Amino acid sequence: MADGRWGHLSVRGQQLEYRWVGPRPDQAPTMVFLHEGLGSAALWRDLPDRVASSTGCGVLQYSRHGYGGSSRKPHPWPDTYLQDEAEFWLPQVLNVLGVRQAILVGHSDGGSISAIAAGLGSVPQLAGIALLAPHVMAEPATLAGVRGAVDAFEKARLRDHLHRYHGENTDDVFWGWALAWERLCADEWDVRPLLAQVTVPVLVVQGDDDEYGSAAQYLSIQSTVPAGAEIRVLPQCRHLLYRDCPAEVTEALCAFAGRVFGDESASVFQYQALA
Repeated sequence: MADGRWGHLSVRGQQLEYRWVGPRPDQAPTMVFLHEGLGSAALWRDLPDRVASSTGCGVLQYSRHGYGGSSRKPHPWPDTYLQDEAEFWLPQVLNVLGVRQAILVGHSDGGSISAIAAGLGSVPQLAGIALLAPHVMAEPATLAGVRGAVDAFEKARLRDHLHRYHGENTDDVFWGWALAWERLCADEWDVRPLLAQVTVPVLVVQGDDDEYGSAAQYLSIQSTVPAGAEIRVLPQCRHLLYRDCPAEVTEALCAFAGRVFGDESASVFQYQALA
């Protein structure tokens, strides 16, 4: 596990690319970045580095099976692919790397995975979830966003962009994601019942011009999680909010980590006491 360098770990017979920044899991809590449905570890840009530097936490970013430089995952993908990540893949990634106390930072699909994991209780190391433009239910805006992406992909603009990050995985990533979401929307996918079982602190950050989801997403989370959720709505901000509003997203994540773990020295002390 080399600080700031890329590597691969073996999970369930597959190779997953990952990068670690900052303190190791035996030295401090970890913030685990879960990318969007068309994303990868590299698409987070410098956000993990800024968060690690500001919080004193370790940061793990990895490309899920099929994405980026990870092993191929041929499409079609099952309609359960989000819950499969939350229930099986994510816990094993954390166990392989020895993560012992964590905040999940999930964007879009990654936010859905984080919320599902919190509701299922599949990550015993969980201390909080920070959800960036998450989906907890299918709605018309979601389907419209997916169909807009299909149009851009078929016209090659989006495909060329994604190929820079996914290489030979590009077609499987796109069609695995797009076709699964078309079916989820048709089936009125909804994981809000799981939110009633979330017991950790929750932050939701969403742009007011998100092309994949409306305010109903974060309002549902706020009203369903027993202890509520902190909501931040960013003006003039679209779905890729850490690109549109990088400073605001960084500040929100760092402030949330501070509330969950305390200041840097307190968080390390608390973490070691829990070990």
